[in-house]
Amino acid sequence: MEVKGCHVMAKPGGAVCNINCDYCFYLEKEALYPERHKNWQMSEATLETYIRQHIAAQPGPEVNFAWQGGEPTLLGLDFFQRVIELCNKYAEGRHISHALQTNGLLLNAQWAEFFARHHFLIGLSVDGPMSLHDRYRKTRAGKGTFSRVMAALRLLKSHRVDFNTLTVVGKHNVGYAREVYEFLLAAGSRYIQFIPLVERLHNTEPALLKLAEPSVSAAKLAPWTVPSWQYGEFLSHVFDIWVRRDVGRVSVQMFDVALAAWCNQPPVLCVHSPTCGHAFALEANGDLYNCDHFVYPEHLLGNIHQQDIVTLNNSAQAIDFGLAKRETLTWECRQCEFRFVCHGGCPKHRFVVSSSGDPGHNYLCAGYKYFFSHISREMNVMRDLMAAGYPAATIIAILAREAQMIRKKENN
Repeated sequence: MEVKGCHVMAKPGGAVCNINCDYCFYLEKEALYPERHKNWQMSEATLETYIRQHIAAQPGPEVNFAWQGGEPTLLGLDFFQRVIELCNKYAEGRHISHALQTNGLLLNAQWAEFFARHHFLIGLSVDGPMSLHDRYRKTRAGKGTFSRVMAALRLLKSHRVDFNTLTVVGKHNVGYAREVYEFLLAAGSRYIQFIPLVERLHNTEPALLKLAEPSVSAAKLAPWTVPSWQYGEFLSHVFDIWVRRDVGRVSVQMFDVALAAWCNQPPVLCVHSPTCGHAFALEANGDLYNCDHFVYPEHLLGNIHQQDIVTLNNSAQAIDFGLAKRETLTWECRQCEFRFVCHGGCPKHRFVVSSSGDPGHNYLCAGYKYFFSHISREMNVMRDLMAAGYPAATIIAILAREAQMIRKKENN
């Protein structure tokens, strides 16, 4: 049976970036392509091949392009103007949309006007207030990037560019849930992603890459890794604010994931889907990998100059990689009451031993369990409200009345 459709995170500049975030998992991927230290940009031939193949690989009328890095704006405006031209050339009536993830440092009025004109969705990386953001997100000279990121955010707002904020949650900011959330809202973000920071370092000096993939057992947690239970606590603190005030006006990706699962709707994020395997990473030379988090030689599917994306999407390697997400669940995962929403989490994070001694358990399990247990009651209420035809935001009034009744009882 042919697999229909796929998602591709295209990295037209590879891992090349204009800042040097201490915790970045992708910067070191430059070591995989030493020959590209000079010729690092995606060529015209590769760009056209990719755009043609990606459009052809999608079964429906909607086609989304995702541009990431490194830092994709290093390619310059001319590159993305060419992207638009090639999309128009090969669209054949399809509706093409674009998402671009950026650190924001190169954005100016010309970029903002371009994004607005072509309806780009921009993902802007910001880890919270200055003291938290600048802990790891620094220039190559070691200076913080907060002020320039905030200038980019204001620029996007002034040009009415659709954007969301991408916040890495690590040891540096996990203890400041309220401060981070309120800061993002005050800055104007209404679409928020909280990304858990989980990385490991080889115990011995590696030959090529310092960060260890899940199959490597001789590794230690990187010092910036978020503690598992604290990540669940962080999400829970934010949820407690959101569910009493912001439902319907602010989208938090993890809460959308949970509500979709509670309502028996399709997963909205590959991390919490039963299977994966069809969300690829494309390097600047046309190499296609199983996943953005599995850019390692053993996970190279092929090159789009030799095999097209449809073929690679339907390859045994891609299919087996995706099915393994479900087939390798530990006993604890299979028995867990929250399997319906979690599905074992991202394979990248499955490197710990479970309580029963099974390897390949998710490092974030304790945090996920804490969070899903914490939100269960409110999720059940929102599910029932929506099933009855009411908006999920109705829960705000319900919880407000409950709080009022509790205060009356305490005062009597």
